[in-house]
Amino acid sequence: MGKKFQRPRGTRDILPVEQKYFKYVQNIFETVAEEAGFQKITTPTFEDSKLFVRGVGKEAEVTKDMYVFKDKSGNSLALRPEGTAPIVRAYLEDGMQSLPQPVSLYYLSNFFRYERPQAGRYRELWQFGLEVIGDKSPLVDANIIATVWRMYKKLNLTDISIQVNSIGCSVCRPKYVKLLKKYYSGKLTKVCADCKKRYKVNPLRLLDCKNDKCLEIQKEAPQIINNLCSACHDHFKTVLEYVDELEIDYELNPKIVRGLDYYTGTVFEVWNAKEGAQNSLGGGGRYDLLVELLGGSKTPAMGFGVGVDRTIEEMEKEEIEFEQKKNVNIFVAQLGNKARKKCFKLLNDLLDAGIGAEARFDKGGIGDQLKTASKLGVEYTLLIGQREAFDGTVIIKDMASGNQEIFPYEKVVKVIAKRLRSA
Repeated sequence: MGKKFQRPRGTRDILPVEQKYFKYVQNIFETVAEEAGFQKITTPTFEDSKLFVRGVGKEAEVTKDMYVFKDKSGNSLALRPEGTAPIVRAYLEDGMQSLPQPVSLYYLSNFFRYERPQAGRYRELWQFGLEVIGDKSPLVDANIIATVWRMYKKLNLTDISIQVNSIGCSVCRPKYVKLLKKYYSGKLTKVCADCKKRYKVNPLRLLDCKNDKCLEIQKEAPQIINNLCSACHDHFKTVLEYVDELEIDYELNPKIVRGLDYYTGTVFEVWNAKEGAQNSLGGGGRYDLLVELLGGSKTPAMGFGVGVDRTIEEMEKEEIEFEQKKNVNIFVAQLGNKARKKCFKLLNDLLDAGIGAEARFDKGGIGDQLKTASKLGVEYTLLIGQREAFDGTVIIKDMASGNQEIFPYEKVVKVIAKRLRSA
């Protein structure tokens, strides 16, 4: 007996029973995005690893968790760990700067990060994202927050909250970082090992730590929102005014800093209202420096990414029910060799007409086939026995009422199509 293979640690098989959630969430997210004027983009599964090192930051956790490999030509490639840098690369490489600005894009893709697997976190994860490139208006920030809020409302998720902050710009952030480091300088013996590193490499992430002893120290830390320059203050104030106009529930949260180097200005996250930061469903913000950093001219941009896996987990927690469109409405049953050929032809006639249908050609008895039809929950079963095969007729059985009618073979597809339309 050969070796039994197992899926790699941190990955999972998305089985047919779970696919209904993925299909439902994908449909809601994509419909809301397209109705708001976003267009879909798909980038390669792997990119030049330097794209993420330069764009996301060498010390960012996302970069450290990349799956990096060399191809046969010796090029260093990485399975994409996040979606924004590849989209900016595509924006520049594919000449989207010449399109009417801003360019509004969305994506639904799988991403790869070598992080510790846990509930809702996988090494292969699915993420949906929105990106608006080429507009510095604070209304873009407010509109993305509104679009994200609308997505979750359409999913009927209620236990969520929007957490909003501003992390300033190249003018005011360095001054704030000095202030923050000064506050932490006498407390480094009390923080966790990760925060000792963050103090040197990315001080803003000190505010993002979930360690209990670090949370206590965070309480008295200076807040960047009180240290914004006039431009960042006015921008953020306008964002909040427009979000207020839509009566969207949000919380000002000075601890929202995001973990990627390209963020600047407005940042926000979607949390589970009960579990808070321990269960962040997604986040985003402005990245006005990234296009220039990757070789383009200075171009403002704003984006958001949400974990599809975590969103589905949240739906299951809240026991959200939804109607799933039934794709298979007809079962075709047969008895005898001649009937089997007629059945095979009828099955394909139905499928050619866009009518979902199934058959089980390995099932011998009509009784077994009818049991299968019941399990599938079809509306009608079409039966062809030896007599029907000889007469050129088909029995239409209504599975709900049990009523049976006989029709000429050539009329059956039209009859079924009419009944399904009027249902």
